[in-house]
Amino acid sequence: MGIITTEIKQKTIKNATSLTGVGLHTGKNVTLTFKPSEANTGLAFKRVDLEGQPVIEADANYVTNTQRGTCLEKNGVIIQTSEHVLAALIGLDIDNVIIELNASEPPIMDGSSKFFVEALEKAEVITLEAFREEYVITDIVSYTDEETGSEILVMPAKEYQITTMVDFGTKVLGTQNATLNQISDFKADISNARTFSFLHEIEMLLQNGLIKGGDLNNAIVYVDKPLSTETMEKLKIAFKKDSIAVKPNGILDNLTLHHPNEAARHKLLDVLGDLALVGTRIRGKVIANKPGHFVNTQFAKKLSKLIKNDRRNNVPNIDLNETPLMDVNQIMAMLPHRQPFLMIDKVFELTDSYVTATKNVTMNESFFAGHFPGAPVMPGVLIVEAMAQTGGILVLNTVPDPENYLTFFMKMDNVKFKQKVVPGDTLIFKCSLITPIRRGICHMQGYAYANGKLCAEAELMAQISKVK
Repeated sequence: MGIITTEIKQKTIKNATSLTGVGLHTGKNVTLTFKPSEANTGLAFKRVDLEGQPVIEADANYVTNTQRGTCLEKNGVIIQTSEHVLAALIGLDIDNVIIELNASEPPIMDGSSKFFVEALEKAEVITLEAFREEYVITDIVSYTDEETGSEILVMPAKEYQITTMVDFGTKVLGTQNATLNQISDFKADISNARTFSFLHEIEMLLQNGLIKGGDLNNAIVYVDKPLSTETMEKLKIAFKKDSIAVKPNGILDNLTLHHPNEAARHKLLDVLGDLALVGTRIRGKVIANKPGHFVNTQFAKKLSKLIKNDRRNNVPNIDLNETPLMDVNQIMAMLPHRQPFLMIDKVFELTDSYVTATKNVTMNESFFAGHFPGAPVMPGVLIVEAMAQTGGILVLNTVPDPENYLTFFMKMDNVKFKQKVVPGDTLIFKCSLITPIRRGICHMQGYAYANGKLCAEAELMAQISKVK
């Protein structure tokens, strides 16, 4: 369904920044603080008002309720209405931030992402050394909610794009569309689109004691039914207003629309925030027909699961019949290893951030004489060694005279073996930089595949040293 690339560097913020406001549904004053976070930590909420200051990662698997916003829950700790904050972070292309809260819900502010965007820009977005994983969509992935008819899909595209199509079936707010062609347009085109409700929903929320922090400045109210005197009095009390009226365009007064299609733009903002819960950036065009938090987060869960599977089985697309970038003689001109310890035969791809190579495993390998005679299996440590030699090509490619260097292991982490490798198999290796090469030190993620499946993985660190 997609491939994972690491071409762009991750981002965080330089300084901490805070906002204070009221939670829409709780009515409680709350302070939200954005804090810088290290590479590969992602977006996460921290409840500083609770003992131990528990952290809830922005992960679709923690979604528990989508009735009035997207609610996350981990070990009994709750974050309500997470989507507007997350949309601001993705809209500014930020990967790693801690969002500290002293209540369960971020402040609603004006019902959009505008104030979060402004705070984050003041904090200054900075680039980190680590590369960002991006999931490049290669086939259409979709999710349909049969009950509501809502549908959301993603299709291949050159960058992350979103189109929302909404149809509320009312005269006051009919069909609307909105499109975000590139993330850099989020601030100008989408971030100030405010949340909205219909009058009949507001009446129900008031009856149930919800929307305590709501007023006419943070929610557009579309009047889809006659406004009775009784309802008008309730609204005056709830919104602390002396008078309330309906404007000619069918919304309650005290608000002027920022955009004619502000409702569709806000739905797009919600989609962006909810899909942040995938946990991996997407390169593809999302089309959402009648989106809502339920269908958005179900789709995020589906994508998250696909990415997890593809990460494990993301076999490099190599034509083994093609002429390689480097044959064994060229490899030996770069690596100091020789038979029987040279573990790779061909190199097919070599960029600044990753390398792919292959090895044909035959019965002639010297280790098969002693490793399970009668049932030959390639030793796992030698698969990792071959992976490391592949990574050696990547790091030695950074110096003009690789033949004068040796590559030494510094550490191996998270080594896992998934499938056995036997004579007749062709191993495909891919090593991708986790952080850029510095002072000859290469920190990389390595994968080994055979028969279309992941057979081993490891996080490797190696250093090249000049031969004296």
